[in-house]
Amino acid sequence: MLRRSLGNTGLQLGPIGFGAFKIGRNAKIKYPRPYDLPGDEEVTRLLDGLIDLGINHFDTAPAYGISEQRLGTWLSRRDVPIVISTKVGELFEDGNSRYVFDEASVRASVANSLRLMRRDVLDVVLIHTPHDDVTVLKKTPVVETLQSLKEAGDIRAIGLSGKTPEAATMALDWADLLMVEFNADDTSHAAVIEEAARREIGVLVKKGLASGHLPADQAIPFVLNQPGVTSLVIGGINLKHMADNLRIAEAALSQESV
Repeated sequence: MLRRSLGNTGLQLGPIGFGAFKIGRNAKIKYPRPYDLPGDEEVTRLLDGLIDLGINHFDTAPAYGISEQRLGTWLSRRDVPIVISTKVGELFEDGNSRYVFDEASVRASVANSLRLMRRDVLDVVLIHTPHDDVTVLKKTPVVETLQSLKEAGDIRAIGLSGKTPEAATMALDWADLLMVEFNADDTSHAAVIEEAARREIGVLVKKGLASGHLPADQAIPFVLNQPGVTSLVIGGINLKHMADNLRIAEAALSQESV
């Protein structure tokens, strides 16, 4: 299975990562079709199947409902070498999102993620921002708090999962990696991705299929052939779709290397 370096983090990821939103939450969604939350056995089969496919990066967040808890339950039964990215800042409670970036809340969030996923160290923690991401970076202590937690050994790599190219550009001064929206309909982060590559900062892409609105056979090669992109995170609960996505990715990258 092809692996790519995530900047200078020392982490190696496959071209497709699994976005674990749909195993934890089905309320207030942006996907074009509603879906039922899968049961525990279905989640186990899905996660086992992803490992069998060779997918080694799972992306989650406290805002993804019971996603972290379900990953932790599964990990307690399977000792597999995977990379997990999670986030701080956004919480989803009583059907609504709220954002907290003060030091105590960020530390509590990281401690809770460690507990729920039964990890001694979190591989990646990203700042999960609202649209006013520049204000979050300028006016809150979230960056300094994550840097402190990284220095203490609770986190391996930190970064930003924001909204605007301006905030992503600001994050290049301290981040180990970025998670950005990038697809054929939205290339606003292209210059940031290029600069991140120049600085050897890893780039994960979210919404590469525009939340299911772009066809995978066109959208996946477009993202992965962008210089500087390490991996594309795709959400889903259909194992066949994930296998198809992976085949598209591998075909695109094999043509690129010829």
